[in-house]
Amino acid sequence: MRLLALFVALLSYTTVNAADTVYSVHCPLGCPQNPTDNRLIFEHLYALSNNSKSKMADWVAYEVDVVNFGESPGRDWSSDPLLPADATLEEADYKNASKQPLEADRGHQAPLASFAGSRYWYELNYLSNITPQDKDLNQGAWKSLEDAERNAVSYRNSLFVITGPLYEKQMPQMPGADEPHEVPSAYYKVIYDKIGNSAAFYMEQSTPRQTNYCTKTITFTELQSKLNYALPKIKFNTAMLKRLGC
Repeated sequence: MRLLALFVALLSYTTVNAADTVYSVHCPLGCPQNPTDNRLIFEHLYALSNNSKSKMADWVAYEVDVVNFGESPGRDWSSDPLLPADATLEEADYKNASKQPLEADRGHQAPLASFAGSRYWYELNYLSNITPQDKDLNQGAWKSLEDAERNAVSYRNSLFVITGPLYEKQMPQMPGADEPHEVPSAYYKVIYDKIGNSAAFYMEQSTPRQTNYCTKTITFTELQSKLNYALPKIKFNTAMLKRLGC
C-alpha cells in the first residue's frame, strides 16, 4: 500500500523547466509557468503551483463544469497528501486570522462551490488551495465573480480559470502561524473558454464588500507585468466580459 501511495504521488506532481509548456485538463490551452523551486501538483479537480516559501499556491487552474455542481458538503480542512508537511500552512496557523488586523477568511483559490457535487470535493479543502483572504473580499466581489463563472456555463459549455495571489505590499502576518509565510495583498483571476476568449480581474485585499466585480478588470499586459511567471497566450476580449454579466 505504501508503494502504491508513493507511485500515485510521483504521478501527481512534478518539477518542470520554467520554459516548458504544460497542458492539462485543468488548463487545456497551457498552464502558467511553474516558477523555479515550486512543486507542480495535479489533483483530480485542479492543478496548482505550490510555493513553499510563501506557503501558498502561486497559481491554481481549474475547469468550471456543471457536472461538478451540487450542494455544499461543508468544510473539512486537511493537509495536501501530495506535498511535504512544511510546504503549506497548517490548520492551526489560521487561528485568529479572522480577527484584526487581518480579518481574513480561509479563502479557496479553486472554489468549493464549483465542485460540491464531485466525489473529490474534499480536495478543495486541502490547505494548499487555501489563502488568508479578507472577509469582505471573500464574501463580496470575489464571491460574486465565482458565482458569475458558474452562471456562465452550461452542459458541454464549460469555462476555465487561472487564479492566484499577488504580493505587492507588506501585509500583517497571521497571528497564529508559527512559521515564515507571506500574506497576499491582492488576487487575480483569468477566465477563458476553449478557443481562448477571456477576461481578467484584479482585486486588492482591501476591496470593499459591495464592489461590482465588473469594475475590477485588468488588461493582459498589466496583469502579466505583476507576475514572475508567464500566463498562457489567450485573447482578452469583451465577449467574455458579456458572458460573465459585465
